Amino acid sequence: MEADFQAASAAEWGIAVPKVGNAAASRFGIVALAAFLVAQCLDGICTYLGVVAFGIDIEANPLIAGLMSHLGHAPGLLSAKVAAAGLGVCLYLSEVHGVVALLAGLYFTAAVAPWTMLLFF
Repeated sequence: MEADFQAASAAEWGIAVPKVGNAAASRFGIVALAAFLVAQCLDGICTYLGVVAFGIDIEANPLIAGLMSHLGHAPGLLSAKVAAAGLGVCLYLSEVHGVVALLAGLYFTAAVAPWTMLLFF
């Protein structure tokens, strides 16, 4: 009964109630988010280098290619990567860490690895 009263008064008066979380899940989420953000940065850098070296037609994603052709190479690519990073942070804040880790792995294998092979080997 006392706990219900404290929770109700905390919600009523705007006092923050500390959230007790799982430290291992939190650590996994932080690592997943860091990997996702690194993948976004590397994909952006490699995409920019690829477009400068080979032209806009090398970009396989028509949405990114359209943004880059309308806004310019750097602004279009930067806007797409900032939006993707923001959505990744939203997933992290929603505590869907497995999805963030899956997307990070997908970006490393489907975006960063092919660009690396094309640009440097």
